[in-house]
Amino acid sequence: MKTYNIYQVDSFTKNRFCGNPAGVVLNADGLSEEQMQQIARELNNSETAFILSPNSSHYDIEVRFFTPTKEVPICGHATIAAHYIRALETGKIGRVLQKTKAGILPVDITQENDDFNITMTQGTPQVEKPLDTPTAKRILEALGIHLQNMREDCPIAIASTGHSKVMIGIKDNQLLNSLKPNLESLSTLSAEIHCNGYYVFTLDFNTEPLVRGRMFAPAAGVAEDPVTGNANGALGAYLVYYRIAKHLETKNNLSFAILQGEAIKRMGGMRVNVEIKDKKPTLVQIIGQAVVCFKTEICI
Repeated sequence: MKTYNIYQVDSFTKNRFCGNPAGVVLNADGLSEEQMQQIARELNNSETAFILSPNSSHYDIEVRFFTPTKEVPICGHATIAAHYIRALETGKIGRVLQKTKAGILPVDITQENDDFNITMTQGTPQVEKPLDTPTAKRILEALGIHLQNMREDCPIAIASTGHSKVMIGIKDNQLLNSLKPNLESLSTLSAEIHCNGYYVFTLDFNTEPLVRGRMFAPAAGVAEDPVTGNANGALGAYLVYYRIAKHLETKNNLSFAILQGEAIKRMGGMRVNVEIKDKKPTLVQIIGQAVVCFKTEICI
C-alpha cells in the first residue's frame, strides 16, 4: 500500500470554482496505467495529470494525462495545474522539462506576489488546409451554426500544438453562448476526421480579450471543456497561419488574451504568445495561473 497525494486545481483562474478543474497526482510513481485511468474516472475532471519521476537525464519529470475514458498526449490546463502544485510544494521556480506523449516540452515557472505564473511551451504548431465543404457543413449542423453566422476570414480547419482541435470562427458572442451542439453527431465526426475537439470562437479586434471561445470534445468524454490550453494554443497557430490577426503582430510575435467558460459559469482566461518566422507559427506558449480547490489522499 502507498499513499498518493491528490489535488483538485482550478486552472486559468485565481478564483475557486471557476476556470478549468484538473486533478493532479503529485507522487504517481508505482501506479499502473489501469490505476491512473481509474483515478481519472473517479475524479471525473476533463483531465487528470500524473507526475512521475524521470527515467532519463534528458528531462526533469514525466507527466501523463488521462480523461475519464482515455489517455491523451498533452493537456494545457492540467499542465498548468501540475506545475503549479510542484511549485507550491517545492518553492522551485525556473524552467522544467516535462516528458509527455507529445514530446519533451519546457515549462517555465515564475513567482509574482507570493504566487506563481506558469508558462507552457506547446508542441510543434501544425495547421491543416480547410476541411472539405461536406464535412464542414456537417460540423456546422452538429453545432447548430448557420453558414451566415461564420466569419468569412476563418476557414474551418484542424490545428494542433500537440492535441488537435477543429477551429470554427463565428461572428457573434450571443450565438456562442447559446450553442447546444449535438454531441453524438460531433463524436461520430471525430472518428471520421481523427480530431476529438471543436473550438468555436469569436474575435474582437477592438478590445481585450481578443478571443472568446467554447470547446466541445464529446469523443474524449468531455461534453464541454471550460478553459482549454490546447485549443487556444492551436488557435494562436491557426490565426498566424491564415493571417487572420496579422495587423496585431509585432516583431514576429502575436500575443493575445482569451476568455472561455462564460456559458457554463466557469469563466477563466490565459495569454497566448506565438513566435512567427516567414509568416508561419514556429512556437506557441500559453501563460496561466491556478488555485488549489482541495487536497486529499488515497491509499492503493
